[in-house]
Amino acid sequence: MASVSARALAALLADWRAASAGPAYTVLADRIRLLILDGRIAYGTRMPAERELAAQLGMSRTTITAAYAELRDGGYLDSQRGSGSSARIPQSSTIPAETAIAGYLDFTKATSPASSGLAAAAVLAAEDYPAYLGGSGFDLVGLPVLRTALAARFTSRGLPTEPEQLMVTVGAQHAIALLARTFLGRGSNAIVESPSYPHAFEALRLTGARLATVNVTTDDGWDVAALGDQFRRSHPAFAYLMPDFHNPTGRTMDAELRERVVALAEVAGCALVADETTAELDIDGPAPGAKRPLPIAAFGPAITVGSLAKTVWGGLRIGWIRAERDTIQRLVRARPAGDLGTPILDQLVAAHILADFDAVLAQRRDQLRAGRDHLVTALRERFPEWRVPDVAGGLAVWAGLGAPVSSQLALAARANGLLIAAGPRFGVDGAFERFLRIPFSYSAEETDRALDALAVAWASLGQGLPSESGYLAEVV
Repeated sequence: MASVSARALAALLADWRAASAGPAYTVLADRIRLLILDGRIAYGTRMPAERELAAQLGMSRTTITAAYAELRDGGYLDSQRGSGSSARIPQSSTIPAETAIAGYLDFTKATSPASSGLAAAAVLAAEDYPAYLGGSGFDLVGLPVLRTALAARFTSRGLPTEPEQLMVTVGAQHAIALLARTFLGRGSNAIVESPSYPHAFEALRLTGARLATVNVTTDDGWDVAALGDQFRRSHPAFAYLMPDFHNPTGRTMDAELRERVVALAEVAGCALVADETTAELDIDGPAPGAKRPLPIAAFGPAITVGSLAKTVWGGLRIGWIRAERDTIQRLVRARPAGDLGTPILDQLVAAHILADFDAVLAQRRDQLRAGRDHLVTALRERFPEWRVPDVAGGLAVWAGLGAPVSSQLALAARANGLLIAAGPRFGVDGAFERFLRIPFSYSAEETDRALDALAVAWASLGQGLPSESGYLAEVV
């Protein structure tokens, strides 16, 4: 059974006490509850003993006992004599989505409805399907028709690619986990951005690796000096970066930084992985006279991860890894320990989608542009004290709240019918309480409904919150 130490839990809790004037035990219980709901404390994780947590937080054991009792009463802890307490999720919250909890709106995911051509592609794929039924159905690499289409797509973006340089995976998360399992081991160091995609953190940590972070901000992008220091000092075996419309800040690396990152990784001898799941969601397109930066692998040795989840639909579980042939072969050898291949029918659907992918992207960009414009305008009007950055692409806005209350706000929003991930969900060890990721991939009606819930939740936090400043935005 996994466990969380008192020290690790204290780091996740961060400045939980300063954000509320309520009784300490209820504030502590609320924050631990959010950590469980957000997945930062996984289901079944053994919690630290009351005495240990009290000592770590500098509080009385009575306070910890009362907080644990409240969590047990709510169904978030299961305590057994002699075995301690383990994290649980109440039955009504097992699937926190609109379909599972009547009336709730789920903004925890930056995702879109299926593109309009998906159903037609599925019909065509079904017609092709019988031709593949004579084989085993276990496909570790990917169908030639799909790998050929993906190779052509990379080539059209300025990165010449052969089908043999591609492996088709069950989505991008599967690709990240497979790469982590192949290149990392217990005690290895891995460079990650902070904030970043939380499920990538989880995949890397499952290998036993230590995470070395590099800050990314909505104003300045990557901390270039820190990036260089981490490559030189941490001796990384692996670096996971999102150079295009970074999740959640929306920033994009310029060509000079891409070239520098590749050079740093090459000197360090580490596997450089670029997550391109949002790379082609450039809502506004390049500036007049400018071009989109080439894929990072065009500048030197790098592994690319991509998927159709953000551009087509999350339910089409098709991702890929682009790498040199020897790396692909290494991944083929490692893959059976985790799975035995990508579903054939999904691959055929993806191949048909890629046949007219520019039209799919044009439709998705139009939808996201409208969603972005609606959300940004509404946020600036309804929450003038928040800092709402300009966003050129991707799926979400990384809004500055001006106070370390993101977790409180997420809990209050839940009480008002909105499920939304608190800022620390995207950081390592409890950072980013001053930020909230708000997707703009939903309809105007859903967005307005979410903002109504946020407005009520924000008002419930009370007055006297400090205003945002550039200094505060830079130091978290």
